[in-house]
Amino acid sequence: MLVKRKSLGHDTGAARRARHPAIVAGLVNEAVDRRTFLRRSGLAVGGLAAAGTLSLGAVRKAEAGPMQEGVPLETRKNICTHCSVGCTVIAEVQNGVWVGQEPAWESPINRGTHCAKGASVRELVHGDRRLKYPMKMVGGQWQRTTWDEALTEISAKLGDIRERSGADSVFWLGSAKFSNEGAYLYRKLAAFWGTNSVDHQARICHSTTVAGVANTWGYGAQTNSYNDIRNSKTMIIMGGNPAEAHPVSLQHVLSGKEQNQANMIVIDPRFTRTAAHATEYVRIRPGTDIPVIWGMMWHIFENGWEDKDFIASRVYGMDAVREEVARWTPEEVERVSGVPGEQLKRVAEMFATQKPSTLIWCMGATQKTVGTANVRAYCNLLLATGNVGSAGTGANIFRGHCNVQGATDLGLDVTSLPLYYGLGEGGWRHWSRVWEVEYDWLQSRFDEVPAKGGRDARDRKTNMETPGITTTRWFDAVMMDPEQVDQRDNVKAMMVFGHGGNTVTRMPEVAEGLKRLDLLVVADPHPTTFAVLGERTENTYLLPICTQFECSGSRTASNRSIQWGEKVVEPIFESATDYWVIHQLAEKLGFADRMFKNIEMVEGKFGPEPQPESVLREINRGGWSTGYCGQSPERLKAHMANQGAFDLVTLRAPRETADVGGDYYGLPWPCWGTPEIRHPGTHILYNTNLHVKDGGGAFRARFGVEREGVNLLAEGSAPVGSELTDGHPEFTYGVLKTLGWDADLTQAERTRIETQGGANADAVSWSTDLSGGIQRVCLEHGAIPFGNGKARAMAWNLPDPVPVHREPIYTPRTDLVAQYPTRDDFRQQRVPNIGHTVQKTAIENNIARDFPIILTSGRLVEYEGGGEETRSNPWLAELQQDMFVEINPADAAERGIAEGQLVWVTGPEGGSKARVKALVTERVGRGVAFMPFHFAGWFQGVDQRAKYPQGTDPIVLGESVNTVTTYGYDPVTGMQETKVTLCQIAAA
Repeated sequence: MLVKRKSLGHDTGAARRARHPAIVAGLVNEAVDRRTFLRRSGLAVGGLAAAGTLSLGAVRKAEAGPMQEGVPLETRKNICTHCSVGCTVIAEVQNGVWVGQEPAWESPINRGTHCAKGASVRELVHGDRRLKYPMKMVGGQWQRTTWDEALTEISAKLGDIRERSGADSVFWLGSAKFSNEGAYLYRKLAAFWGTNSVDHQARICHSTTVAGVANTWGYGAQTNSYNDIRNSKTMIIMGGNPAEAHPVSLQHVLSGKEQNQANMIVIDPRFTRTAAHATEYVRIRPGTDIPVIWGMMWHIFENGWEDKDFIASRVYGMDAVREEVARWTPEEVERVSGVPGEQLKRVAEMFATQKPSTLIWCMGATQKTVGTANVRAYCNLLLATGNVGSAGTGANIFRGHCNVQGATDLGLDVTSLPLYYGLGEGGWRHWSRVWEVEYDWLQSRFDEVPAKGGRDARDRKTNMETPGITTTRWFDAVMMDPEQVDQRDNVKAMMVFGHGGNTVTRMPEVAEGLKRLDLLVVADPHPTTFAVLGERTENTYLLPICTQFECSGSRTASNRSIQWGEKVVEPIFESATDYWVIHQLAEKLGFADRMFKNIEMVEGKFGPEPQPESVLREINRGGWSTGYCGQSPERLKAHMANQGAFDLVTLRAPRETADVGGDYYGLPWPCWGTPEIRHPGTHILYNTNLHVKDGGGAFRARFGVEREGVNLLAEGSAPVGSELTDGHPEFTYGVLKTLGWDADLTQAERTRIETQGGANADAVSWSTDLSGGIQRVCLEHGAIPFGNGKARAMAWNLPDPVPVHREPIYTPRTDLVAQYPTRDDFRQQRVPNIGHTVQKTAIENNIARDFPIILTSGRLVEYEGGGEETRSNPWLAELQQDMFVEINPADAAERGIAEGQLVWVTGPEGGSKARVKALVTERVGRGVAFMPFHFAGWFQGVDQRAKYPQGTDPIVLGESVNTVTTYGYDPVTGMQETKVTLCQIAAA
């Protein structure tokens, strides 16, 4: 418990909300111990106790039942809808009512454990704070409406906006809370609507990871798994706090630490609950990740600790990295980051010599103007030490939401189509073949863009191949001069499915952008901040979407394992599934017949809706590039039914096990070929120690064969058993023919390839061959379909091919800006990026003098994401009732601030301010402050509770940290800067 109201004894003041009726009704009236809590919630005691993550004060009973004697009790398996660890929940159901729950002891991921959020997920379905029926705003008041009326009106308004301003004027904001099937359908809906402006939470959590990792060795995902960390001898956690953000993952981390006597190094500006478990804690100045990594590599190269053989055979461009690293002497690293040279040398030696080593990161690394560069630096540390592509090594990237990995995989990204097919003509033609719609018809759905601001016009094809507006900048695209927005018109409408409104920076501008929209539609189990922030009076709709416990479908955990969630109960109240709503929109917009032509419909609560199994089969038919082709619904369901068969560490089932023999749990992608091939999935990416048929691989040869006369293919390295013992390019039909392997194709496969490719059949590749024959033949010969290349230490296509340190836009170290400036202004994803101008103005106005404290943000164990869902859960609401700012005792004393006192946190842009409580603690160093990002419902000191539809206001409200976060965007992805800005703190 970080802050507990009843222990503080201070005057509540304006920023302390009145007790919510749910609490008054008895939430705090009865103290229960942990065992009682678990028994009443239907949980097994050992699980949560083992996790050690639920700190109980006073919580109410879980009124789950009573169970009826003589009535059959059914159990159904689904996946926790909070973080991306992928814990299995076993629901107990009687008469269609969810009456109890247990954690799955057989799951190799959570092994009978839950964190506080997982232990309370039943309340998400039974929660009385949910939106119960469709609503619309009329004259500033919420009114109940029907589904048909709401969807008919929304569709008509969308059509009018499209006619006036074009398809790009609608921004489609999707969700990491979708199932894979829902995410895929939403991306498909945007494609059929005619826009690439479709995004989701990954933009603001791990888009820089995807870009940085994919541009290093091929795929933008976690290379190993939580379970595999048990094999590590040294682990660095940098920019992550799994003890609070991903609590169940910590059982794997700590088991590895204890069983292997492993080094556990935490590098963070804040002494977190994770750091409390560390064998070595390294405190850095926020925003200096690259100097710290280069400082470690300086010691590694200086002492010859690098893995020379690994670099020679599997890495391109490390010499260019050496040149940059040479500049980061221990003295310069300490001057910039504050880390003593001897400590960094000690850490570097452990990581390089006490192997296998793994590097774990999360949003502390990614949510920065240099997020992609940070990730690239991390990858280079792994490459230099040979710590990728084998057990106990790798980039273990802990993602935030329950399906943020899968939703990204399935195309909710302004830069790609499903499964990372690019926006070029080849990608669109591939999916038009899968969807069996005319490529020319899809192209006709896109806008022509007139010449603007001295820039050339874009025809439909060019616009079809141009990335869209991001979730970090949509409000700028609403408010900017139309000449500055690279599309036909400004953003006029926003469709929001499962996304919090308090999750992006510069919230005063967000509020203004919301106010100016012609149409706002929020589809979510809860109204979310979008419903109350923008001072809207008309053309606003709230659509009650059910949770993922009220429908079936698959979701992908951080480790790339895909798990099938079984519907626990029918959607409650008048809520509907994402599947049904997406189909209804497509029908009312006039293209459902094309969009769903190959998808089976089943009877749902409100009528026919897409069957998720059928949607997954369509994904399988098109998902060759990322290996989403082998995970049929039947195989995934067999894994859920046989969880106990999978090994805790290797995640593999014994070969003799029925239905799942030889598989890795969840068939982590890539799972090559058709489901009939029964590829086991890939537990560890790029692992040459295994045959490709057993999940082995190599670095992806996606960057060509050579560059400037230098070989880009692996040298003397290949997966075990491969007939090609050296590097090779990606496979095409032409490559198969050159090797003579085309003779292994069946006649049906050959005919499909040649029909598909026509006169250019040789160019049909492993990723576009709808027959699956190329992948099948590659596997038979032990070759990886995507080739065997070198990883790139130097990525020539990125703004900084070798990562360089750049001071945050708002930095207290103004003396370093001239030497380490941010990038020059440029145009990015249809709008200007003026970070250089903002930094220059901040220096000229001496912002650091008036705002001397570095502000960073992060997670709490009690809440998740934007917090609307978890702050509406009475079990969790009691655990953390107030928004707060952590401030160092010295900074508090200088300002006359006492523990628990109300303070104003003010930001350097536009007079932004937030009224919160002070938590005085040495967890943050002097000159640094921390705020969690899960709160909303207060805005710059004003209570917004009355703006929620009656009965839907979250139990706990608070100011959002993003009210005072500031301008700053990664040049590759548009990721926002949330981890380093400046603020001032004063008593309220």
